[in-house]
Amino acid sequence: MIQRLRSSAGVEYAIIDPNGLPRYWATVWASFELVNAGEATLSKNLRDVESLYRHSESLSGIGSLDDVLADFDIERLCGVLESYFLALRNTPPITASTEARWQTALRFVFQTVQRLHRAAHDASRRESLRSRLTSLELLNAHLHVGRRRDEEQIRSLPAVVIAELYEVLDPECPRNPFKRYATHWRVYVMFMLLLHQGLRRGELLSFPTDVIKSGFDRVLGRERHWMTVQYNQYEEDDPRFSKPGIKTASSIRQIPVSSSMASLVHEYVVNHRGRPSHTYLMSSQKKTPLSTEAITKKFQEISDSLPRSLKKALTDSTGQDCVRAHDLRHTAAVLRLNQLLSIGVPMGDALQNLRRFFGWAPGSEMPLRYARASFEERLASVWNDAFDDRVEILRNLPVGSR
Repeated sequence: MIQRLRSSAGVEYAIIDPNGLPRYWATVWASFELVNAGEATLSKNLRDVESLYRHSESLSGIGSLDDVLADFDIERLCGVLESYFLALRNTPPITASTEARWQTALRFVFQTVQRLHRAAHDASRRESLRSRLTSLELLNAHLHVGRRRDEEQIRSLPAVVIAELYEVLDPECPRNPFKRYATHWRVYVMFMLLLHQGLRRGELLSFPTDVIKSGFDRVLGRERHWMTVQYNQYEEDDPRFSKPGIKTASSIRQIPVSSSMASLVHEYVVNHRGRPSHTYLMSSQKKTPLSTEAITKKFQEISDSLPRSLKKALTDSTGQDCVRAHDLRHTAAVLRLNQLLSIGVPMGDALQNLRRFFGWAPGSEMPLRYARASFEERLASVWNDAFDDRVEILRNLPVGSR
């Protein structure tokens, strides 16, 4: 069982066994390997590790996995992993999350025994442990529960779909799929921030209303705007059931914001957000912080409203028949990389720029996936032109008009 705890260091998670005691090696692992992970990532990893613990208990009783790890008993450890692997394979449906659960279990075991190996002071014992560690990796590292997803596939949205979303989600569009005018604005701002700033869903939902800052840049000779992707410093307790958060330490970053985007967010906050008691930027119709489930629901409604021809274009391009919030982040990454390369930025510098902008670790290979992705050139014109056109229309509207 995973418990969410509070301490002087902030919010922490721990796996508790049926006797009410912490799982020893899981606690050690989380303390060292997940120290920079956000709440959502930390809890997901611990849930996956807890699944391995429960399986081991079904075979040999409470505490058996911790004992096997402490003894560095490779034969028994391989037996537990093999049995767990088969259990996952024989529990349909096998999905990407099933494979992720298996890979997390492997990573937990490998990193724990590596730590034990490094802690061995006696040279002969260390060599013996190294040999057993190599055997463990050779026996298990190649195993996959199901077919691995094609890591080269980038779900950037096709140009015709982006163009349709710009149009139909405009608060003034008569084809807008949402009934309430306040919802028009909420969804539009959500869409624009996710697409143009390349945000993760949890990052957007963590923002306070004053997330966008501004100041005069003497070098540029003009006002500039930026946002800092981090936790909402004004709220101590998040009332939402699925608590959004910042994924890793690398995800905390400062990124530039266009003046058009700053104006759009300001218009939403002042005239369309309402006056809820919380400070989160994205607020629901009930004046509570917007939830991750609400975003998923809104994108499903958007997808349902797409014409059949665009659904086909979406399926042909991405293999899916709906638009998801994270697809906008994929699209933003492909577009930004193309923009950087089109103005002559070297590939290496462009990839580093992407790492900083999207909150990936300095050595992350994620940008390489986007470097290999292909997309329509017309998508770039939709990105560059449609946004400015739409914001200009909104600027000319009387405040509070429909």
